Amino acid sequence: MSPIRLVISDVDGTLVDKAKQLTPATADAVQRLREAGAGFTIISARPRSGMMPIADTLAIDAPMGAFNGGLIFRRDGWIGEHHVVDPVVARGVFECLDGLTVDRWVFADDRWFSSTDQGVHVDHERIASDQEPEIRADFADLLDRADKITFVSDAPDVLAELHRRINARFAGQATVAQSQTYYLDITALAANKGAGVVALTAALGTDLQATAAIGDQFNDLPMIEQAGYGVAMGNAPDKVKAAADAVSTGNDQDGVAHAIDTFILPRIGA
Repeated sequence: MSPIRLVISDVDGTLVDKAKQLTPATADAVQRLREAGAGFTIISARPRSGMMPIADTLAIDAPMGAFNGGLIFRRDGWIGEHHVVDPVVARGVFECLDGLTVDRWVFADDRWFSSTDQGVHVDHERIASDQEPEIRADFADLLDRADKITFVSDAPDVLAELHRRINARFAGQATVAQSQTYYLDITALAANKGAGVVALTAALGTDLQATAAIGDQFNDLPMIEQAGYGVAMGNAPDKVKAAADAVSTGNDQDGVAHAIDTFILPRIGA
């Protein structure tokens, strides 16, 4: 196995704890990683606005991936790639809602538009996106430039049925994945974490086989499988764990710090 030169981490359910906070133990582990000579960056379903506070805290000047890699950017404003949902798909996924009750979010123009400002998931997204939702019932004027569409429900069968309907109509035309058990995300076909880690390693001049990827959810599977070394969090579903080279502790037990210290630093020679 190649020595690890770059670590790419998911954010929610991985880098931050359940309160969506970055703990000192994790920040310290990232610093140890850098001192050992490896790079560190992040990729997330979050919008750019929600990634910037973490990038500032960890002083990440490398390219990062928002919207599952649909937007490759740096803190200084540089944009490497920007992929939006195909407008035909964006309109069609709303048609797939017939008879299903879900909350609807659309991310476009660096803003978050929502069908409601109530509920625990809205409260969590206020933290994750670092902004307030703009409430509306009609999203039609946004669907030619949507970075991400998210349908929200705590009923697994509802999201499963919606996922089935969308795949039946648009398989191969968009990336459709759950970033959490209660979120179904639709992004551009190129906006998936597998393509995202390829873009990030290319931008950083790092070999994919010398890259470790850490994640916890089904939308992290493509990058865990693409990277030379994949780590699943202890809170990940079994399918995600099965695809990884190693399984860390949970995100409420500083799982990224554990992965860095236990699995990654020894592969750097530190």
